[in-house]
Amino acid sequence: MAVTEPADSPRHVAVIGAGWAGLAAATALSGRGVRVTVFEASRNLGGRARRVELDGKPLDNGQHILIGAYRETLALMRTVGVDPQIALTRIPLELRYADGFHLRAPRLPAPLHLALALAGAKGLNWSERWQAARFMSALRAARFHYEPDLSVAALLLRERQDTTLCSHFWEPLCVSALNTPPARASASAFAAVLRDSLAGSRSDSDLLIPRTDLGALFPEPAARCVEHRGGEIRLGTPVHSICASGDRFTLNDDAAEYTQVIIATGPQHAAALLADERLSAIRSQVEALTYQPIVTCYLHYPETVRLPCPMLGFTGGIVQWLFDRGQLGGPAGLLAAVISAEGAHRELPQDELTDRVHREIAPQLFRDGEVRTPDWSRVITEKRATFSCDAGTLRPSMTTAVSGLLLAGDYVASEYPGTLETSIRQGLAAARHITG
Repeated sequence: MAVTEPADSPRHVAVIGAGWAGLAAATALSGRGVRVTVFEASRNLGGRARRVELDGKPLDNGQHILIGAYRETLALMRTVGVDPQIALTRIPLELRYADGFHLRAPRLPAPLHLALALAGAKGLNWSERWQAARFMSALRAARFHYEPDLSVAALLLRERQDTTLCSHFWEPLCVSALNTPPARASASAFAAVLRDSLAGSRSDSDLLIPRTDLGALFPEPAARCVEHRGGEIRLGTPVHSICASGDRFTLNDDAAEYTQVIIATGPQHAAALLADERLSAIRSQVEALTYQPIVTCYLHYPETVRLPCPMLGFTGGIVQWLFDRGQLGGPAGLLAAVISAEGAHRELPQDELTDRVHREIAPQLFRDGEVRTPDWSRVITEKRATFSCDAGTLRPSMTTAVSGLLLAGDYVASEYPGTLETSIRQGLAAARHITG
């Protein structure tokens, strides 16, 4: 872990929010000798990607996947003392479905890895493989840039992508990366993701699945790093108001003064902190954002129950992806079913949703015909897991009309959707803006 002693700098930065963006900003600032105080309303680190405890059981609030193109995230993990090779399971791009569809990229240089993955995909005919290759060529020809109001569904229709190709490849990638249904999702943001993953180097498209809980993956080591460098982390300390006077800021009418403030909360909380009349325009942009949920259903079966692979896809029901936590550093028999974005599942009571998930995945778990019910189950719903990355959405800028007051988070103006990598990048960008 790189350690920098606090410098005799007049700067004292307040970071509001101890999620991934806020902790990225605090880590970068403290590494440059800037005094930092982080305020977090809850008692937990990590924001919308954190460890939670239910009935004494430590669980993540959602199953997250990183990819090899998350360079800033991986670099910052190393900075705070986390070895990605130990904390993450790295596998070449592989999409395996319960219905037999299977696409796997070999460990070959780009773009050969993707070409051979499509050529050898089970469940695609040669026409569909050619369509996928043609779509990637069209993306390159467009330089991965599309008009702001074009949706992913409209783009796929325009490029004549087959139904099977969409349902097993493009649409799952869209929902996983943007957490937004293709009919609403921004084609421009989706193209940026494909540019930096499938169209990048071979390792950029690798799937990185956490082997540890989300707290240990980055937020907790980052907080320790900030404190080790002389910064302060204040949990259970909500900020209700920001007052700008001259070139200084105060929070909650406290006497302490700060030279800059980074609002790194979720957008639904950030709007309330933008009360200054000079911030009305950016506050309106933040308030206009809509949101998408992520539901994770944990089911624990006998230890002998396991999937044929760590991650299995489903179509035709409510389950999208099923993860075998026993193959990913967790307890044997623990499965995590993920349902991203909006859908009819939101109307189901938790017990009914759990039963539906169990019935959908059971044929893949019990080949002998004897179906066993889970020992226990838990449903965790993040109602506002990400902003809805819709075509035409106007996202607020990092800088505001009040000098020294910045926004950081996955919703801030960027070509990327609301991912962990986006949060990290935006936090680092805010830190760079302050230190120059």
